[in-house]
Amino acid sequence: MTKSKTDFAGAIIAAATQVANTVKASVLFAYSSAVDDVGTLQRSLKPPTKLILVCQDGADEQRAKEVSAEFMSVPSFALTRMGQIKMATLIAFSKGMLKPADVFVFLTGLTGRSIDTVVAMHVGEEYELFQSVGQPRLTEHIRRPVFEKVLRIALELAHEGREGKPVGALFVVGDHREVVKFSLEGRINPFKGYTEKERNVMDDSMKETVKEIAKLDGAFIIKGNGVVVSACATLRPALAGEELPQGFGARHAAAAAITASTKSIAISLSESTGDVRVWRRGTMITEIEKAPRALVDGTISPPVA
Repeated sequence: MTKSKTDFAGAIIAAATQVANTVKASVLFAYSSAVDDVGTLQRSLKPPTKLILVCQDGADEQRAKEVSAEFMSVPSFALTRMGQIKMATLIAFSKGMLKPADVFVFLTGLTGRSIDTVVAMHVGEEYELFQSVGQPRLTEHIRRPVFEKVLRIALELAHEGREGKPVGALFVVGDHREVVKFSLEGRINPFKGYTEKERNVMDDSMKETVKEIAKLDGAFIIKGNGVVVSACATLRPALAGEELPQGFGARHAAAAAITASTKSIAISLSESTGDVRVWRRGTMITEIEKAPRALVDGTISPPVA
């Protein structure tokens, strides 16, 4: 007899619980909308493992509050399985929910579909995901909400584009005085003449403005408190970043180099692929891959990972 999707998801959740308890994971992450019985899942976990629900909207957050579960909010976008994990764990890492040497388990599946995958990781051993381990704290001089806000804007641009077309963008956050020394302001700085309050990315009314300006060439330079110093800037860093893989263009080279020259964090968006990459100290910390459109539409079969 063929098992239903619900039975399949239940078996995966049970397996994740067993893995988390066996390896004494610090955290088990699970998307709130994909877990039918959060209470049972919570009770099945043994210390030191705690459950953190990943919420994609207000309804998810309300559900988490109703069962008194710890939760974190992430943007709701069509990402690959690993893209979902990277986005959520990067945000968790910046919030202090994860730290070096932690073991965590993640329940995931394709966006909008049932859970079908269990991933267990040891923070610091997954080179692709946590290259920031051993470096200074990711948001040491940048307000955590600012980092998350800029990351969300980049992900939204990757998901939506502008006027139906994909866009590329580069955001450099923190250590703005040093970043400015290694940059040339564009002919037009759209934010010149506005007060700091009016040009802070933490103001929700700024989001669409930033997205619109992202269509233009150049980088955004943003203070650690969220104030946009300039846009359309050309970066001329003193140092080179890591040697980049073939296919990475000038935008990614600039992101690597400016973070090698300053104490900033750069978030780059690839126009060709829609992938979002985060850079620190000249190195790519992580890469969040956008799900192929055919995979989102269901016109091709999903890969295993």
